[in-house]
Amino acid sequence: MAVNVLITLVAALVIASAILDSSPPAVSGPVQSASAATNGARKAVSPRAPIPLASDYVIGPGDVLQISVWQEPEFAESVVVRPDGKISIPLVPDIPLIGLTPHEAEETLAKKLLALVKHPRVSVIVQEIHSRLVYITGEVQHPGAYPMISAINVIQLIAHAGGPTEFAKKKEVYVLHPDNREKVRVDYQKLLQGQHLEENLQLIPGDTVVVP
Repeated sequence: MAVNVLITLVAALVIASAILDSSPPAVSGPVQSASAATNGARKAVSPRAPIPLASDYVIGPGDVLQISVWQEPEFAESVVVRPDGKISIPLVPDIPLIGLTPHEAEETLAKKLLALVKHPRVSVIVQEIHSRLVYITGEVQHPGAYPMISAINVIQLIAHAGGPTEFAKKKEVYVLHPDNREKVRVDYQKLLQGQHLEENLQLIPGDTVVVP
Protein backbone atom coordinates (compact mmCIF):
# COMPACT_ATOMS: atom_id res chain seq x y z
CA MET A 1 0.00 0.00 0.00
CA ALA A 2 2.77 2.41 0.99
CA VAL A 3 4.70 1.48 -2.14
CA ASN A 4 1.70 2.30 -4.37
CA VAL A 5 1.26 5.71 -2.71
CA LEU A 6 4.96 6.47 -3.15
CA ILE A 7 4.83 5.52 -6.84
CA THR A 8 1.78 7.76 -7.33
CA LEU A 9 3.51 10.73 -5.69
CA VAL A 10 6.64 10.29 -7.81
CA ALA A 11 4.57 10.12 -11.00
CA ALA A 12 2.70 13.30 -10.02
CA LEU A 13 5.99 15.14 -9.44
CA VAL A 14 7.36 14.02 -12.81
CA ILE A 15 4.20 15.21 -14.62
CA ALA A 16 4.25 18.59 -12.80
CA SER A 17 7.92 19.09 -13.67
CA ALA A 18 7.25 18.37 -17.34
CA ILE A 19 4.38 20.88 -17.41
CA LEU A 20 6.55 23.62 -15.86
CA ASP A 21 9.40 22.98 -18.32
CA SER A 22 7.05 23.28 -21.30
CA SER A 23 5.45 26.58 -20.14
CA PRO A 24 6.67 29.78 -21.90
CA PRO A 25 8.73 32.21 -19.83
CA ALA A 26 6.84 35.14 -18.27
CA VAL A 27 9.19 37.67 -19.95
CA SER A 28 10.81 37.06 -23.31
CA GLY A 29 14.08 38.85 -23.95
CA PRO A 30 15.76 41.42 -21.72
CA VAL A 31 13.65 43.87 -19.74
CA GLN A 32 13.80 47.32 -21.35
CA SER A 33 14.75 50.13 -19.03
CA ALA A 34 12.55 53.22 -18.72
CA SER A 35 15.23 55.38 -20.34
CA ALA A 36 15.61 52.97 -23.25
CA ALA A 37 11.85 52.94 -23.78
CA THR A 38 11.80 56.72 -23.74
CA ASN A 39 14.62 56.91 -26.26
CA GLY A 40 12.80 54.45 -28.49
CA ALA A 41 9.67 56.59 -28.34
CA ARG A 42 11.70 59.66 -29.26
CA LYS A 43 13.14 57.91 -32.30
CA ALA A 44 9.64 57.02 -33.44
CA VAL A 45 8.59 60.67 -33.46
CA SER A 46 9.07 62.35 -36.83
CA PRO A 47 11.01 65.61 -36.80
CA ARG A 48 8.93 68.75 -37.19
CA ALA A 49 8.82 70.04 -40.74
CA PRO A 50 10.33 73.51 -41.23
CA ILE A 51 7.97 76.42 -41.75
CA PRO A 52 7.89 77.50 -45.44
CA LEU A 53 9.21 81.05 -45.01
CA ALA A 54 9.60 83.87 -47.48
CA SER A 55 13.24 84.38 -48.47
CA ASP A 56 13.28 87.81 -46.79
CA TYR A 57 11.88 86.63 -43.42
CA VAL A 58 13.89 88.12 -40.56
CA ILE A 59 14.32 86.56 -37.14
CA GLY A 60 12.75 88.32 -34.17
CA PRO A 61 12.33 87.95 -30.40
CA GLY A 62 10.40 84.85 -29.35
CA ASP A 63 11.08 82.89 -32.52
CA VAL A 64 12.10 79.27 -31.95
CA LEU A 65 15.14 78.17 -33.96
CA GLN A 66 16.59 74.73 -34.58
CA ILE A 67 20.39 75.02 -34.73
CA SER A 68 22.54 72.20 -36.06
CA VAL A 69 26.16 71.87 -37.17
CA TRP A 70 27.22 69.16 -39.61
CA GLN A 71 28.93 66.27 -37.78
CA GLU A 72 28.96 68.27 -34.52
CA PRO A 73 25.94 66.99 -32.54
CA GLU A 74 27.02 68.76 -29.36
CA PHE A 75 25.97 72.05 -30.93
CA ALA A 76 22.47 70.86 -31.88
CA GLU A 77 20.03 73.08 -30.01
CA SER A 78 16.44 74.27 -30.13
CA VAL A 79 16.62 77.83 -28.86
CA VAL A 80 14.29 80.77 -28.31
CA VAL A 81 15.46 84.20 -29.41
CA ARG A 82 15.57 86.30 -26.25
CA PRO A 83 13.98 89.76 -25.93
CA ASP A 84 17.44 91.28 -26.48
CA GLY A 85 17.59 89.51 -29.86
CA LYS A 86 20.34 87.08 -28.88
CA ILE A 87 20.68 83.31 -28.48
CA SER A 88 23.19 81.10 -26.73
CA ILE A 89 24.50 77.69 -27.80
CA PRO A 90 27.07 75.48 -26.04
CA LEU A 91 30.41 77.32 -25.64
CA VAL A 92 29.13 80.33 -27.61
CA PRO A 93 26.90 82.67 -25.58
CA ASP A 94 25.05 85.84 -26.55
CA ILE A 95 24.94 85.70 -30.35
CA PRO A 96 22.81 88.52 -31.84
CA LEU A 97 20.45 87.21 -34.55
CA ILE A 98 17.57 89.70 -34.51
CA GLY A 99 16.91 91.26 -37.91
CA LEU A 100 18.79 88.52 -39.80
CA THR A 101 17.38 86.06 -42.29
CA PRO A 102 17.95 82.37 -41.47
CA HIS A 103 20.72 82.28 -44.11
CA GLU A 104 22.43 85.31 -42.57
CA ALA A 105 22.07 83.69 -39.15
CA GLU A 106 23.84 80.59 -40.49
CA GLU A 107 26.76 82.72 -41.67
CA THR A 108 26.94 84.56 -38.34
CA LEU A 109 26.98 81.32 -36.34
CA ALA A 110 29.60 79.78 -38.65
CA LYS A 111 31.95 82.71 -37.98
CA LYS A 112 31.40 82.37 -34.22
CA LEU A 113 32.24 78.64 -34.39
CA LEU A 114 35.45 78.96 -36.41
CA ALA A 115 37.54 78.93 -33.24
CA LEU A 116 35.92 75.65 -32.17
CA VAL A 117 35.04 73.78 -35.37
CA LYS A 118 36.98 73.39 -38.60
CA HIS A 119 34.88 74.57 -41.55
CA PRO A 120 31.55 74.63 -39.66
CA ARG A 121 28.45 73.97 -41.75
CA VAL A 122 25.57 75.50 -39.85
CA SER A 123 21.85 75.06 -40.41
CA VAL A 124 19.23 77.41 -38.93
CA ILE A 125 15.57 76.41 -39.25
CA VAL A 126 12.71 78.52 -37.91
CA GLN A 127 10.45 76.11 -36.05
CA GLU A 128 7.99 78.59 -34.57
CA ILE A 129 7.21 82.24 -35.29
CA HIS A 130 6.31 84.46 -32.35
CA SER A 131 7.83 87.79 -33.38
CA ARG A 132 5.59 88.50 -36.40
CA LEU A 133 1.96 87.83 -35.57
CA VAL A 134 -1.31 89.22 -36.87
CA TYR A 135 -4.60 88.73 -35.09
CA ILE A 136 -8.19 88.19 -36.10
CA THR A 137 -11.20 88.21 -33.83
CA GLY A 138 -14.98 88.27 -34.00
CA GLU A 139 -17.25 86.37 -36.37
CA VAL A 140 -14.77 84.07 -38.10
CA GLN A 141 -14.45 80.31 -37.88
CA HIS A 142 -11.03 80.26 -36.20
CA PRO A 143 -10.15 83.55 -34.44
CA GLY A 144 -6.69 83.90 -32.96
CA ALA A 145 -3.07 84.83 -33.66
CA TYR A 146 -1.50 83.85 -36.98
CA PRO A 147 2.23 83.94 -37.84
CA MET A 148 3.24 86.26 -40.68
CA ILE A 149 5.24 83.80 -42.74
CA SER A 150 5.10 86.22 -45.66
CA ALA A 151 3.12 89.29 -46.73
CA ILE A 152 -0.60 88.91 -46.03
CA ASN A 153 -3.67 91.09 -46.61
CA VAL A 154 -7.13 91.28 -45.05
CA ILE A 155 -8.81 88.82 -47.43
CA GLN A 156 -6.00 86.29 -46.97
CA LEU A 157 -6.10 86.49 -43.17
CA ILE A 158 -9.88 86.01 -43.11
CA ALA A 159 -9.40 83.00 -45.39
CA HIS A 160 -6.73 81.60 -43.05
CA ALA A 161 -9.24 81.95 -40.22
CA GLY A 162 -11.75 79.78 -42.07
CA GLY A 163 -13.85 82.63 -43.43
CA PRO A 164 -16.64 84.63 -41.78
CA THR A 165 -19.52 83.00 -39.94
CA GLU A 166 -23.10 83.32 -41.12
CA PHE A 167 -23.64 86.10 -38.56
CA ALA A 168 -20.69 88.25 -39.68
CA LYS A 169 -21.32 91.84 -40.68
CA LYS A 170 -19.16 91.72 -43.79
CA LYS A 171 -19.55 95.40 -44.59
CA GLU A 172 -18.29 96.50 -41.17
CA VAL A 173 -14.91 94.76 -40.91
CA TYR A 174 -12.09 96.95 -39.62
CA VAL A 175 -8.34 96.82 -38.91
CA LEU A 176 -6.61 98.05 -35.76
CA HIS A 177 -2.93 98.97 -36.11
CA PRO A 178 -0.69 98.53 -33.05
CA ASP A 179 0.62 102.11 -33.22
CA ASN A 180 -2.73 103.90 -32.96
CA ARG A 181 -6.37 103.34 -32.00
CA GLU A 182 -7.90 104.50 -35.26
CA LYS A 183 -10.11 101.97 -36.99
CA VAL A 184 -9.52 101.39 -40.69
CA ARG A 185 -12.83 100.32 -42.15
CA VAL A 186 -12.94 97.50 -44.69
CA ASP A 187 -16.03 96.57 -46.71
CA TYR A 188 -15.30 92.87 -47.02
CA GLN A 189 -18.49 92.31 -49.01
CA LYS A 190 -17.37 94.79 -51.67
CA LEU A 191 -13.88 93.26 -51.76
CA LEU A 192 -15.38 89.88 -52.58
CA GLN A 193 -17.21 91.55 -55.46
CA GLY A 194 -13.94 93.01 -56.77
CA GLN A 195 -14.73 96.54 -55.62
CA HIS A 196 -12.88 98.93 -53.27
CA LEU A 197 -9.71 96.88 -53.65
CA GLU A 198 -7.71 99.65 -51.96
CA GLU A 199 -9.34 98.55 -48.71
CA ASN A 200 -7.65 95.15 -48.93
CA LEU A 201 -4.82 96.34 -46.71
CA GLN A 202 -1.43 94.69 -46.47
CA LEU A 203 -1.14 93.83 -42.81
CA ILE A 204 1.88 94.49 -40.60
CA PRO A 205 2.96 92.60 -37.46
CA GLY A 206 0.63 93.39 -34.58
CA ASP A 207 -2.39 94.28 -36.73
CA THR A 208 -5.80 93.04 -35.60
CA VAL A 209 -8.62 92.37 -38.03
CA VAL A 210 -12.06 92.59 -36.40
CA VAL A 211 -15.04 90.93 -38.04
CA PRO A 212 -18.18 92.12 -36.13
